[in-house]
Amino acid sequence: MNDNWGDKARFGIFIVGSEAVPEAEWWAMAPPGISIHAARVTARAPWARWNAEKSEVVLEPDLERGARQFAAMRLSAIVVAHTSSSVIGGDGWDEAVVARLSQIIGGTTRVTTNGIDCIEALRHCGAKRPFVVLPPWFDPLFAERATAYLNERGFAVSGHLIQIPDPKWRNVAPGELYGRFMHLEQRIDDLADQIMAGCPAAADAVLIAGTGFRCAAVLDALERALDRPVISANQASLWNCLRLSGCFLSITGYGRLLRGEALPQGNRI
Repeated sequence: MNDNWGDKARFGIFIVGSEAVPEAEWWAMAPPGISIHAARVTARAPWARWNAEKSEVVLEPDLERGARQFAAMRLSAIVVAHTSSSVIGGDGWDEAVVARLSQIIGGTTRVTTNGIDCIEALRHCGAKRPFVVLPPWFDPLFAERATAYLNERGFAVSGHLIQIPDPKWRNVAPGELYGRFMHLEQRIDDLADQIMAGCPAAADAVLIAGTGFRCAAVLDALERALDRPVISANQASLWNCLRLSGCFLSITGYGRLLRGEALPQGNRI
């Protein structure tokens, strides 16, 4: 019987301590031979702080603890699966965190962040004008910062959408939605409808940001409806971990990025 053993690759993911979505989506999308191992982080974003000289970052205790535990697991790749940290961290944050975690973990384990993964996925799909979709618990200020994060890396964001929650939650401030467990009652059918209605004609791709934002089940349907690549935070990180580990697997059901349509046939397993 299948025991989910990672005989092709084992991935470590740092996720928000109270989230259920990342592990669920990674396990849904991961092909046979790939195992997923989570370390939970309870800390405010970003999960690492610049020192006074801004020459290196100091990891939050949970992040450092998890890294030292991951170091003993001979993992293929590790990702800081926290979109907010990449966006709020500022210029050079992703690279500084990768460098610091690589020092702790050592060996041949590859390290990345969700910000890096989303950028690489957009570039791989040839996107230049992505439409950015954010969960209801992000406010307009974060949307501005996410737009700036992408634009500073060579994109021209064509617009953004913060999902409108169903009526049960509409009188709740964005900052309170998490505390009231809205993130465990997400409606992906409503999300898909709002994306299809809001995607501008100028957009050449959709980026659904936030690793706690449930959306994996509608990626294929959205791509068929919009005739554009649709990239999600968890999908992008799984894809980049596979790529960094040399596992060029073609995965169906979760968007053209994981199907590997842009990959040469000779690179697929």
